[in-house]
Amino acid sequence: MEVTQILLNAQSVDGTVRNHAEESLKQFQEQNLAAFLLSLSNELANNEKPVDSRKLAGLVLKNALDAKEQHRKAELVQRWLSLDVAVKAQVKSCLLQTLPSPVPDARSTASQVIAKIAGIELPQKQWPELIGSLLSNIHQLQPHVKQATLETLGYICEEVSPQVVDQDQVNKILTAVVQGMNASEGSIDVRLAATRALYNALGFAQANFSNDMERDYIMRVVCEATLCPKVKIRQAAFECLVAISSTYYDKLASYMQDIFNITAKAVKEDEEPVALQAIEFWSSICDEEIDILDEYGGDFTADSDIPCYYFIKQALPALVPMLLETLLKQEEDQDQDEGAWNLAMAGGTCLGLVARTVGDDIVSLVMPFIQENITKPDWRQREAATYAFGSILEGPSPEKLIPVVNVALSFMLTALMKDPNNHVKDTTAWTLGRIFEFLHGSTVETPVITHENCQQILTVLLQSMKDVPNVAEKACGALYFLAQGYEDIGSGSPLSPFFQEIIQALLNVTRREDAGESRLRTAAYETLNEVVRTSTDETAPVVTQLLPVIMVELHQTLEAQKLSSDEREKQNELQGLLCGCLQVIIQKLAASEATKYAFMQYADQIMELFLRVFACRNATVHEEAMLAIGALAYAVGGNFIKYMQGFYPYLEMGLQNFQEYQVCAITVGVVGDLCRALEDKILPYCDGIMTQLLKNLSSNQLHRSVKPPIFSCLGDIALAIGDNFEKYLIYAMPMLQSAAELCAHAVATDDEMLEYANQLRNGILEAYSGILQGFKNCPKTQLLMPYAPHIVQFLDTLYNEKDMDDAVMKTAVGVLGDLADTLGSHAGSLINQSVASKEFLEECLSSDDQLIKESADWAKLAISRAVSG
Repeated sequence: MEVTQILLNAQSVDGTVRNHAEESLKQFQEQNLAAFLLSLSNELANNEKPVDSRKLAGLVLKNALDAKEQHRKAELVQRWLSLDVAVKAQVKSCLLQTLPSPVPDARSTASQVIAKIAGIELPQKQWPELIGSLLSNIHQLQPHVKQATLETLGYICEEVSPQVVDQDQVNKILTAVVQGMNASEGSIDVRLAATRALYNALGFAQANFSNDMERDYIMRVVCEATLCPKVKIRQAAFECLVAISSTYYDKLASYMQDIFNITAKAVKEDEEPVALQAIEFWSSICDEEIDILDEYGGDFTADSDIPCYYFIKQALPALVPMLLETLLKQEEDQDQDEGAWNLAMAGGTCLGLVARTVGDDIVSLVMPFIQENITKPDWRQREAATYAFGSILEGPSPEKLIPVVNVALSFMLTALMKDPNNHVKDTTAWTLGRIFEFLHGSTVETPVITHENCQQILTVLLQSMKDVPNVAEKACGALYFLAQGYEDIGSGSPLSPFFQEIIQALLNVTRREDAGESRLRTAAYETLNEVVRTSTDETAPVVTQLLPVIMVELHQTLEAQKLSSDEREKQNELQGLLCGCLQVIIQKLAASEATKYAFMQYADQIMELFLRVFACRNATVHEEAMLAIGALAYAVGGNFIKYMQGFYPYLEMGLQNFQEYQVCAITVGVVGDLCRALEDKILPYCDGIMTQLLKNLSSNQLHRSVKPPIFSCLGDIALAIGDNFEKYLIYAMPMLQSAAELCAHAVATDDEMLEYANQLRNGILEAYSGILQGFKNCPKTQLLMPYAPHIVQFLDTLYNEKDMDDAVMKTAVGVLGDLADTLGSHAGSLINQSVASKEFLEECLSSDDQLIKESADWAKLAISRAVSG
């Protein structure tokens, strides 16, 4: 059967035909990859073929080169690279021939596939002629060829990193792109493709943005494009401005006045997609300035990477009125719609960022707007005034805000009860939540909430929890922050007298018929958890009574029979929430001796419920149930051993769950909890656990974020079973060593890579620490001697790399102490010979970080004992 027909069948409405065709394609790909790719690229390039089969051919081709999962992607890249050169050349030639095709879908798909191949080959120094041959298309007279070529260049810039393309080619790409954006370009499609391509190419333009003339030219063309008659081009041009604001913040000073004028005009007059991007520009400038000010405070020295230009501060008098104006452009049903995003919301979000950027200066600019609109008959004005107030609560100092809030508080409580409009109530409840979040708690000197007004606040919030779902959800949120503010109070919390009433009100919300709307049920459980977590000893009896109530609810979800898939999804969500709630209750009751005994009566039943939850096989529920089991193990300690036999199969399943890697990571954490609870009683299960953990470490299919916790977990196991860890040393130590070598010299290309390298280092150090401490004071200590030189060398390398974060520093100096403490004089001489270890210890001893200093003091003591011993 020829490939055209198979591709058409694969889009058939008839399921049997469709499945059969998909199966044929899959077999073809597995049996003969070269022929498969050739026939697809020929199909795509052939203008005689039907549009549908060509489009799908391109899509299947793209999927044969790229995948979301890292390991699958790496596999596909290898398969492409190992193909015969002639085959690859033919596929690439077909793709380039497709770009002039009169069919837009075929061109666009070919662009994407070319970029995927470029992403594989250009870093390998293959296909060097690609960019040249694309650029030669730019001089074609036919607009559709230009458009397809610019689109392709844009996709290539998205796929490859700037280091891969040399500056001369970058200059030519930018020239082609900027010319395509010019107002003199007759074709709208070409201008749009060029503007979108510039967005992707900005990362390549470092050198060009450092040159005044080139930068002026690019900025002029972008600003002109924001005035193009076509909406899509204006929108794309503003998207470029947003990207420029974060990539080239330090080069913007001379353009800010012009940019302010064009953004202000767009926000006032343009269509929503364009106006939203114009506001986004200012939000992005706020983000940049907040980051710079966070990092350097106000003191800029010559070595600050980028100084703060205070663009927001300078624009304030004009910027704030422009944003306040947008708040009056609400939509009737925006509270009901989860993903709603409109001008009013964007304006309020930006106003909040401005408040965080300039602090106190914003208050006097916003207050007149609030005072003028808060009592107006039109709901839009009342809602906008409330939203403006809520938006500026994070940033200015409490001294500046508290007098204003004290005046506004009782007014807002009244509005929440009595305002006839749901929007106003929704925003009022949200604003109260923000007041409690930022101006209430042990760190605030003059509290907004007093014993006098606490009762009124609670009465209003509990009453509003009976309101329509979106208002009730915000009221739950406000109660959440109210409870959180009393976290450090010890006893005598103003909430205690109302505790029973609060718990009952929240349970009522979770049982509402409409609790599925507006995230209401989730919000009610999150708030219930926070109220329990921050409760004090005097309300412990109520928490104890809550335990069986939640257990019964979880039991009921497990009894439900014959559910539709929609009902099952809701039931899984509810089970997850209930397990999360049980986790918090367990932690609370286990934390004090007084309530621990009452809780132990329920332990068997709770465990039985959790095992039944696992049998339901749903990832989110598994996560929550795993976390709750960790809490239970911590609570019952060594007695948890009686549950191990029933639980072990699920533990193993969690460790094997590569697909839902969060479940795997949490399970690894639970193994640590079990080690602490069971100590050497965990021994009978260690062979199975260790086998699985070592397998996970050597797998390239497991998400990388799970590996650091696995290393720490090896340390937990060693600490629990002591010198019984002996039989695992020959497997674990070489693995730790090779990982240590890899991550000591990690080339951190960006912050994210460096953060990951440090997580990995910390995990490895925690493993060493646990193993060293586990073998301390036992006759088999000498088994660790062969590994000691490598550990010292790892510490030296880390010290010399100079890119450890504080957590790694603390763990590393701890390991230095553990070495000396466990291995005594043998380690003492090793440490003495290492210059870096001495310097590292000195540096930690004089650290400002208390935890690092304490760790170093202990290490110094252990080393001096070892050396003199």
